[in-house]
Amino acid sequence: MRKPLALGFSLLFASCAVGPDYERPKTDAGETFRMAEAPADAPSLANLAWWELLKDEQLQALIKIALAENKDLQKAVAAVEEFQARAMTAKTDFFPNITASASAPNLGRKSSFLFPGFASPFNYYLQGNLSWELDIWGRIRRSNEAARADLLSKEENRRAVVLQLVSGVAESYFNLLQFDDQLDVARRTLHTWEESVRIAQARLKQGMTSRLDTDQFEAERANAAARAAELERQMVQAENQLSVLLGRKPFAIPRGRLLNDQMVPPSVPAGLPSELLQRRPDLLDAEQQLAAATARIGAAKAERFPKITLTGLLGAASPQLSKLFDDPASFGVGGMGLAAPLLNASVLGFQQEAIEAQARQALAQYEKTVLTAFREVEDSLVAVRTARVQSEAQMQQVAALQSALKLADLRYKGGLANYLDVLVARRNLFEAELALTGTRRLHVVSVVQLYKALGGGWSPEMDRKPDSRKS
Repeated sequence: MRKPLALGFSLLFASCAVGPDYERPKTDAGETFRMAEAPADAPSLANLAWWELLKDEQLQALIKIALAENKDLQKAVAAVEEFQARAMTAKTDFFPNITASASAPNLGRKSSFLFPGFASPFNYYLQGNLSWELDIWGRIRRSNEAARADLLSKEENRRAVVLQLVSGVAESYFNLLQFDDQLDVARRTLHTWEESVRIAQARLKQGMTSRLDTDQFEAERANAAARAAELERQMVQAENQLSVLLGRKPFAIPRGRLLNDQMVPPSVPAGLPSELLQRRPDLLDAEQQLAAATARIGAAKAERFPKITLTGLLGAASPQLSKLFDDPASFGVGGMGLAAPLLNASVLGFQQEAIEAQARQALAQYEKTVLTAFREVEDSLVAVRTARVQSEAQMQQVAALQSALKLADLRYKGGLANYLDVLVARRNLFEAELALTGTRRLHVVSVVQLYKALGGGWSPEMDRKPDSRKS
């Protein structure tokens, strides 16, 4: 028995795993991002923890609720636990498989099989079986590599869900603040139109204006009322959407700072493009899927080679329970088994081709994910820069329209201008104020989207609970 074991160990440690070893595909990341404003060697925005980027205390509280109660995140965590168990199961293939069995004869049954040491249903017996596959071709090692890569893929998917959740809650929260501001603009505009209608009706009774003026003012008032109702509907629907992200039934979302008071970093450095490949969880997820597919090629190749297994059998059998442990009752055998594919060799070849095709699919998916990641970063960078410029221009536009409306209203009340001047000035101011609110929201959301595109919160210490740090 010792010689086969020694031979098995020597074959096991001298063997090598068949199939390709995984290597990260080469990617031309470049030295800088095309739309980056800050120097490439500046610390990346993604190095900040989310609670350092998002300063609104109420938003931080909502994100903490989402991290504790969001159902997608709970599903991702359970998936990690599942693949942890699968990885541990794969490791057990390295060790011998040992089973035991026992039997007692049927009560009242007579038989002529009374030979000690002969296991049969008519004897009392205890039996232990050992089976140990020698991993000469690396099938078990490749399977373990695939299982470990699957586990790491699920870990990165969990981090991707966390990042998606943080950015999703922030974007939904800023949408709510936008609707709040726009609804306030619509209600203020509605109030001014109601005042204009009241004045126009009084002037109509005095014969100082025509019915056309009054009808136009009433039409604009109705338009403002309709926009206010639309914005109120969108606001409630946005609250319901955010409630789902929080893992709760729809409820009224509390607000913190106003949209215009949200803290936006003065500069948003993106860092080095090469860091993106090591930081973004969806990229790392796709890479681990490619690594798992590569390892399965080796496992499939190993299936086409003979399997060598050490086997052993040890036990005792006797027709009498009192003599079960006597020397004549014991039996045992050990040996080595060899199993090789014959008729199913072509089937195993087709299976290997299928797995190789899956690996090519995983490679294409990884390369596509890389391209998508760089596109999202560039899109977010240009959005941050242009939204800042657009917001400044729209603020100047609103200031100019406010001045124009004030003059037009004074001239109309003094009889020096007709109603069209007031109508056009107020309509333009209304649309400009709504657009300015939308651009402010776009600015802060673009910063969040850039943080997400860069894979923010990537370092291991950032995976700790946010309430364990100062917010």
